[in-house]
Amino acid sequence: MNSTVFKDKLLQIQSNMLNFAVMLTSNRDDAYDLLQDTTLKALDNEDKYTDNTNFKGWVFTIMRNIFINRYRHNTKFNAQLADADDIYNMPISTSDSLGESPEGSFAMQDLERAIDRFTVQYSKPFKMHLAGYQYAEIAEEMHLPVGTIKSRIYYARQKLRVILKDYSL
Repeated sequence: MNSTVFKDKLLQIQSNMLNFAVMLTSNRDDAYDLLQDTTLKALDNEDKYTDNTNFKGWVFTIMRNIFINRYRHNTKFNAQLADADDIYNMPISTSDSLGESPEGSFAMQDLERAIDRFTVQYSKPFKMHLAGYQYAEIAEEMHLPVGTIKSRIYYARQKLRVILKDYSL
């Protein structure tokens, strides 16, 4: 199938895609975002579509997978936030919204200064953990066992609790 035909078929099912997106998200704004992401993903993967395949089903599968991946990500992220009982357990990075307010900016600076006081054996795995790396990825990067990495991150959290006790929620 040539690119023009592919794009025409994709445009023809936009209203069906929007209806499906609304059904999945139950929110019109989120549905438009999902529609746009699906359209872009379909266009990016045009070469993976094979002729004589249900085009609408192929595109809807892409949309469903994007929705499921977002749902899983949001569920995991929200669960981490719900489990966090203080600032030290929150999954934050230097680009998060914590630094957007003046108070958050000072809190972020205090947090970064406290982490920078640690020796590299504790600060590096902790910073990587805050950046979203998994324990196994950190262990591989530092050439250490996963248990050692978990211990160092735990130790760094405990030290932060003491250093930044004024920030407890």
